[in-house]
Amino acid sequence: MKILITGANGLLGQKLIDALSDDTSVEVLATSRGGCRLSNLPDHIKYQSLEIVNQQEVKDVISDYNPDVIIHTAAMTNVDQCEDEKEACWEINVTATKYLVEAAEQCQAHFIHLSTDFIFSGEEGPLDEEAIPDPVNYYGVSKLAAEEIVKESEISWAIVRTVLVYGITAEMSRSNIILWVKSSLEKGETINVVNDQWRTPTLAEDLAIGCLLIAHKKSEGVFNISGKDFLTPYEMAIQTADYFGLDKKQIQETDGSKFQQKAKRPPKTGFIIDKATDELDYKPRSFREGIAIVAGQIDK
Repeated sequence: MKILITGANGLLGQKLIDALSDDTSVEVLATSRGGCRLSNLPDHIKYQSLEIVNQQEVKDVISDYNPDVIIHTAAMTNVDQCEDEKEACWEINVTATKYLVEAAEQCQAHFIHLSTDFIFSGEEGPLDEEAIPDPVNYYGVSKLAAEEIVKESEISWAIVRTVLVYGITAEMSRSNIILWVKSSLEKGETINVVNDQWRTPTLAEDLAIGCLLIAHKKSEGVFNISGKDFLTPYEMAIQTADYFGLDKKQIQETDGSKFQQKAKRPPKTGFIIDKATDELDYKPRSFREGIAIVAGQIDK
């Protein structure tokens, strides 16, 4: 099987490459904008720069490689940046998805598209695959539009919706709640953490495994692929402090109204993952197990 991955330099992209490194039955073309951040690639994994907003480049790269499966992870995911830079957000999240889907149609590749819980209003959660989308910010609007492009295509497809992905990779461009809590408490800082938002935080390694289960089975439809623990950020912070033996008194409970952010956040999302566990045999780790995995990767 031949797999093409977009966004290979990102957190999920790197975890997908890690998961595929020992599987010589699969050929992989890892693509991303600019140079390769992936180290020690085995012979069955190649890297190629790809600008997904360039329609001709997308068409040429995909037709030349002729993949059986495309895993589309590349996106603009900074929610506030999407609010500020709507045109760029639409181009990367929607227009580029259209180019990739059109190229996938030409070679009849199975298309796996990464989506988000932010397509929902957050009025109720956790949510199953049948929940009705109603985004409250532009990032969510763009990702929902991309989903519709995938659903209306003439190819076999799967949409992977996920929640609050965390992990560690080389040259990380963004932190995550575990690293932020650990670093802040170790410095003796007091941190304010919201207690009125709920998520099912997702270990990046688990998300990668979920995507590859879909790829190998060429499963179709919408799948919720997330963690299994329904937690507030405050509860995540407390678990992180407990794991590292840090002072929980430095963690102050607050609510979302105390934070000024460009984009509104859905208060309660999180996912019911029964479909993925039943149909894919997906088995995510608990949040505490995820903390332990991240802890083992710090400073490696």
